[in-house]
Amino acid sequence: MDKLVLFNRKTCNSLLKKRTGESKFGQHIQTLTSISNIYEQLENLDVTYVILGLPEDVGVFANHGKTGASKTWEAFITTLLNIQSNRFYNANRILLLGHLDFSEEQDQMAKLNQSRKKDVLKSRKIVEQIDKQVTHIIYQIVLAGKTPIIIGGGHNNAYGNIKGTSLAYGKPINAINFDAHTDFRAEEGRHSGNGFSYALSEGFLNKYFVFGLHENYTSDQILDTFENSENLDYNTYEALEVKNELKFKKELKRASAFVSENKFGLEIDCDAIENIPSSALTPSGFSVNKVRYFVNYFAKNEHVAYLHICEGIANKKKSNHVAKLITYLVTDFIKER
Repeated sequence: MDKLVLFNRKTCNSLLKKRTGESKFGQHIQTLTSISNIYEQLENLDVTYVILGLPEDVGVFANHGKTGASKTWEAFITTLLNIQSNRFYNANRILLLGHLDFSEEQDQMAKLNQSRKKDVLKSRKIVEQIDKQVTHIIYQIVLAGKTPIIIGGGHNNAYGNIKGTSLAYGKPINAINFDAHTDFRAEEGRHSGNGFSYALSEGFLNKYFVFGLHENYTSDQILDTFENSENLDYNTYEALEVKNELKFKKELKRASAFVSENKFGLEIDCDAIENIPSSALTPSGFSVNKVRYFVNYFAKNEHVAYLHICEGIANKKKSNHVAKLITYLVTDFIKER
């Protein structure tokens, strides 16, 4: 637990922008005061959700992607704390745990050159260390009976989310991924593009559905893998939104039937959303309202084990824009649970 940095009330108060007659989210959320015995504290705390930040983008770097997702957690927190606390949800049922401090790993990455194969391999070794930290904290949160809400960071952290949750339940879990990519690349060393393939091969993931896959960025090899496995399924963005071969609501039901007979993780990659700064920004993607509907739909399912939102980049020009988007998705999830 040496990487966990608790979010404290003093920091919370410094970020709050109070107004007379208003009650802000940050005035009512819960925090921990001690870093020791995290599991016992969580188990005894009367909360439903635990919000955790994973401010890193080593996994993105290791997958030859655009870095920047490490800054998103900080922007998100300021936005989240300052939304209204009102009748639509109970902020008292939410613990803002804090974040895992990956500054050392980020510094190591900064010394590497993405164009050098040896350096990329080194970064993939760093991701393995990140995996261990993510797995451990997610395991404790789920074992304590709470629902993690994880803000990334890279999509490499899907592996730790799945493994930690699987270990807590003592069996493999399922996952649905709202994403332009499968993140099911070869097991060539850990990075943001193979969290799900590693989780499946190691027995932590059972069934996996990719919602809104982009046809232009998926190889025949991966398509063959999906189409020849009873445990893998997908639909494409083009079939849903361009060619209108599939209906969005019907596909929600089909995807739900595929994953929800068991505990499942809900994964949201910002690169599936049109014009949202991410590690793989797309000019053609789902609208923000579509992804909000998606989160709302799956949040109602009793078997959803966690929510993970990743790959968004809160850059200088659109920091507030991305932070607001993630805040909407988090509160949509909370409101329907």
